[in-house]
Amino acid sequence: MDIDLSTLNPDTLNPEALGILLSISLGLGLAAASGFRIFVPMLLVSGASLSGHLELSSGFAWIGTYPALIAFGIATALEVGAYFIPWVDNFLDSIGAPAAAIAGTVVAASTIVGLDPMMKWTLAAIAGGGAAGVVHSGMAMIRGGSSMTTGGLANPLVSTVEAGGSFVLAFLAIVVPFAGLLAVVLVAYVCSRLLRRWRRRSEPVGHLGPA
Repeated sequence: MDIDLSTLNPDTLNPEALGILLSISLGLGLAAASGFRIFVPMLLVSGASLSGHLELSSGFAWIGTYPALIAFGIATALEVGAYFIPWVDNFLDSIGAPAAAIAGTVVAASTIVGLDPMMKWTLAAIAGGGAAGVVHSGMAMIRGGSSMTTGGLANPLVSTVEAGGSFVLAFLAIVVPFAGLLAVVLVAYVCSRLLRRWRRRSEPVGHLGPA
């Protein structure tokens, strides 16, 4: 049953509207986790759905199947492992932003329930895809800085933090959606600050030549 967003007034909040808020928080938390690693959130969503701990949105029942769980498991292992290979990690970062945004959109849409399809996909694309893109861009900037300053020697540490962050954030979003949403806000804030700092440093400094 579709619910009008006007019912989300805190003064008149009902269980069904609360369910919508929880599913939105869950979707955004998982989307942000996709910015760290694309397949980790999908793997946890698949497992949570198979165990009966997560309701999937209409049209996404395929995620909660054993073939999907196996596929996501293999993809997760390959993705996590690839980021520990020097310079391959930088290459994956350079091509991964669109993939992260798409993954964030899909995983958010798969868990948001109670909204009409247009509203669901719009929210998933803007908020979910946006969150994944911001997180991915922030971490790509950190890895790029690590590569330039340490010759890539510190990159495995960055990859470990990313993989761990993806698992923790996705797990937190599933178990405690509102806490996951708070973590998303914090991560997005830190990443956006890093991106703004990088852009300021990248701006060309005006050359003062002779008059």
